Amino acid sequence: MNSNVVLFLSGDVMTGRGIDQVLARPGDPTLYEDYVHDARDYVSLAEQMNGPIPHGVDGEYPWGDALHELDRRSPDVRIVNLETSITRSDEHWPGKLVHYRMHPDNIGVLTAARIDCCALANNHVMDWGQAGLVETLASLQRVHIASAGAGRNSQEAAAPAALPHSRSGRVLVFALAARSSGVPSAWRAEASRPGVCLLESYSDAEVERIGERVRRTKGANDIAVASLHWGGNWGYAVPKEHVDFAHKLIDRAAVDVVHGHSSHHPMHVEIHHGRLVLFGCGDLLNDYEGIAGHAEYRPGLAFLYFAAIEVASGQLARLDLFPMRIRRLRLEYAAFEDAQWLFRTLGAHGGWPGARADLETSGTIVVTPR
Repeated sequence: MNSNVVLFLSGDVMTGRGIDQVLARPGDPTLYEDYVHDARDYVSLAEQMNGPIPHGVDGEYPWGDALHELDRRSPDVRIVNLETSITRSDEHWPGKLVHYRMHPDNIGVLTAARIDCCALANNHVMDWGQAGLVETLASLQRVHIASAGAGRNSQEAAAPAALPHSRSGRVLVFALAARSSGVPSAWRAEASRPGVCLLESYSDAEVERIGERVRRTKGANDIAVASLHWGGNWGYAVPKEHVDFAHKLIDRAAVDVVHGHSSHHPMHVEIHHGRLVLFGCGDLLNDYEGIAGHAEYRPGLAFLYFAAIEVASGQLARLDLFPMRIRRLRLEYAAFEDAQWLFRTLGAHGGWPGARADLETSGTIVVTPR
């Protein structure tokens, strides 16, 4: 009998702004950015790049070809970092440059991909204030999607999502956001204040606090995932403090998978003592298609991450990185040449510590423990 549990993991899923505007129930398009004041302008920019985009689409549209791949692989648990407030709130956070929101009636964009859990500890979930966060939590609960990393108080924000899997255990998702990803300190959840679970530092004391929570919750056949929103948006260099912190979470805090995100492009992968570390998963859904700049990172390319984890040990059996590209605000299969570029680029920037990586003819990058 197969003793592995397959996790689908992704980086940033940003279904607000331009994507919200092409869905069936678009919200108020008003923005408070320096140069763009209407979310529909991001749709126009994408259309100028790649052609007309249909409006009034259902929740399946942004996922495009990714839905077929998800169905084909049928992962046990599906986890994304949701960088969008699901709300009607007009209380935009002052002083913030970018605000993402999706109308609650467009929640079908998450149910279409059968998402099980949204990590919410990030720098956009409170773009529309505490009211926006509370409505986001209620919107997810209404469609039975679990969340982690944000809550109506500090206890709820710190609590893991517990997702049952087919091997008589659970996937426990602990989500935290670092200040380095742009999270305002005022977003920290308090005993009687909604907010996010803020990662205060990368210290040994923080490792111990996380470890205490993991060990208190983790039981037999459970897999612990630390979903971390950390670092900047661009660049392949991983700070040493991120590497050390990831290693300590595995070695001292009983974490099995480190699920890092915030970068707008994929970053390198490591296997540390048999366990998976994703330093930056890149964006999966966004409306950046027509925005100039950072072309050297090819941010329109993305991965679907499928991690097979051995239940008994928590170690990685195999990781498949399946390449996609964003076109017309929709995911489609990437060309083999795109997969080759991703394989070469990740190999040149950090490589595959502790792992072997092979590029298959399908374009999938297969990563296995060395």
